[in-house]
Amino acid sequence: AFGVIADIQFADAEDGHDFGGCRRRYYRHSLRLLREAVRAWADESPPIDFVLQLGDSIDGQNVRRGEAESALQQVLAVLGELSVPVHHAWGNHELYNFSRSRLVHTGLYSRPAGGSDGPADRECHAYHCSLAPRLRLVVLDTYDASTLGTDPGSPRYQESLRVLREKNPNDDLNSPAGLKEPYFVAFNGGFSQAQLDWFDEVLKFSDENQEKVIVMGHVPIHPCASNGVCLAWNYEAALSVIHSHRCVVCVLAGHLHDGAYCLDSHGVHHLTLEGVIETPPESNAFGTIYVYEDKMVLKGSGRIPDRVMHF
Repeated sequence: AFGVIADIQFADAEDGHDFGGCRRRYYRHSLRLLREAVRAWADESPPIDFVLQLGDSIDGQNVRRGEAESALQQVLAVLGELSVPVHHAWGNHELYNFSRSRLVHTGLYSRPAGGSDGPADRECHAYHCSLAPRLRLVVLDTYDASTLGTDPGSPRYQESLRVLREKNPNDDLNSPAGLKEPYFVAFNGGFSQAQLDWFDEVLKFSDENQEKVIVMGHVPIHPCASNGVCLAWNYEAALSVIHSHRCVVCVLAGHLHDGAYCLDSHGVHHLTLEGVIETPPESNAFGTIYVYEDKMVLKGSGRIPDRVMHF
């Protein structure tokens, strides 16, 4: 069993609204909801084995307030009350607050030190690990190709900006207005070829060893587990890797605060978790997933519905 939570986006700030001005965001309450989740997970019997934090743990406004480090420490302190490992995805809000080179030296860097469990680029926050016999986790970096958190003089930034501008002629690169492919916006990102090649090798290993694989990343990689905008730039390339193997049973993501779900044509479950940040204080948005030989069962809290996902 393991815990799942997404888009906490904590800031020590009064409630606000999304960029459209119509959806309420509960910045300060999100930390209290995280505490409730941690308490619930601590009371689970049998105990959970780990937690997946699906990205955007703190809000982008912390950087303007000069509170990025303190906000992150508050979130990590609450998660640190757990006696089990926490695997972190990096989201756009982490990259608004910190550079990639800084994130590597924070508690959000859950990629194991040393070893060959991730791509050669140590700033690519992708890795895999064995969770239990014949069960593997793969953490993907959905901002490996991105203009966020990256030095404007770097090849990563320049190539990402080229791709973005080629697909998005808008003055505001966060605007999907009029785009044929509305997911080519700056608050999304994509996968480098190096990460995709590495991912393919990991899944080949899992196929050969008859493992089941859970994949996690911040940005959804299936259009039907998205609103059409919150989607990785080259999601088709990631899906192609997954569909060329038999081992992946589920892809977990955040980013889209409404949440979404689909079972794709290859029998892979895509679950996008509802975000804590837009959850009213009297509700919550976290879940516990129980893994069996033939299925995963999600027990949701508050906004998150229960779900059974058969393999």
